[in-house]
Amino acid sequence: MLTKKYNWDLSRLLFPQWMYAICLFLLVGVIAIPLSAQAFDIRLGTEAPGSFSYFSGRILCRLINNQVEDVTCHQVPMVGDVDNLTNLQGGSLDISLVDSRALFDAINKTGNFKFLDINYENIRALAPLYDVPITLIVRNDAGIDSLADLKGTRINAGSPGSLQYQAVYTILKAKKWSRKDFSMVGDLPPIKSQDTKAFCYGTMQAMVYIGVHPDFSLRRLLKTCNGELMNMDDSDINRLVSEHPEFWKIELEDGTYPSQDGKVVTFGTRVMLTASSDLDEETVYKIIEVIDKNKKRLVSVHPALSLFSVETARKSTTGIKLHPGSARYLSGH
Repeated sequence: MLTKKYNWDLSRLLFPQWMYAICLFLLVGVIAIPLSAQAFDIRLGTEAPGSFSYFSGRILCRLINNQVEDVTCHQVPMVGDVDNLTNLQGGSLDISLVDSRALFDAINKTGNFKFLDINYENIRALAPLYDVPITLIVRNDAGIDSLADLKGTRINAGSPGSLQYQAVYTILKAKKWSRKDFSMVGDLPPIKSQDTKAFCYGTMQAMVYIGVHPDFSLRRLLKTCNGELMNMDDSDINRLVSEHPEFWKIELEDGTYPSQDGKVVTFGTRVMLTASSDLDEETVYKIIEVIDKNKKRLVSVHPALSLFSVETARKSTTGIKLHPGSARYLSGH
């Protein structure tokens, strides 16, 4: 009996009662966590670091992580729109920022997606995030006062296959022009500023810039190289926009750049927030709600992020299936 009592007292000494209570508490906690936690990750695809798409995706993920309960957003930079859409279609991404032109090409099997044996029917639109204007820049000593005056001048089209190259040939096609209608068509890339140097030296009288506004490098180009923004409020361009839902009429307000004289009308694409049809409806609803409630905050981060409104979102999804979560939010607000 003395031995048994001694052993019991020793066990109480080495492992007191309060430690039993802690172990029981921890055990209950471990069991309860999987039952109560509903948090899951979503992967947001953007373009490469340094792009405005990457910058916007970082802001969007931050809003989601701070304001959408039980959802964690992880930004995943990709090479471009083709990679974003293909990974979104295959399930490697949950949501993605995609240019409207690439989105329409993927759905309609045109452009870069013409020969890809991939079905993108599970891609759904959520909302537009920002405009990407195609901006025509001309030298103010070139005598170009309208889009019609561009014919016969020296224009840089950019490197073949680039966004600038596609934009220039979209304008030429709309105007029913060809390279023969210009005294020179350059294929200078932006590498080492070859395109802007040619413009500044007067070798090229016109060039195209594609990107959000305002842009510091463009502001410097306009100031130091006798450049000005060309108004493209043209009947042929208006027809192009009306016949192609991937393009939008865009206005650059007076004062966007110090040297700008009045409002400039142009056209371009929109970067759309897209998702797989498999993404949970309630999660999409909450994401659109966060964007809507933080419109002022987005504008304060960058003026280009001023596009979203419920009305704009409704009009921006023409020809694209809307995700049920986005449709439910937009119809109720």
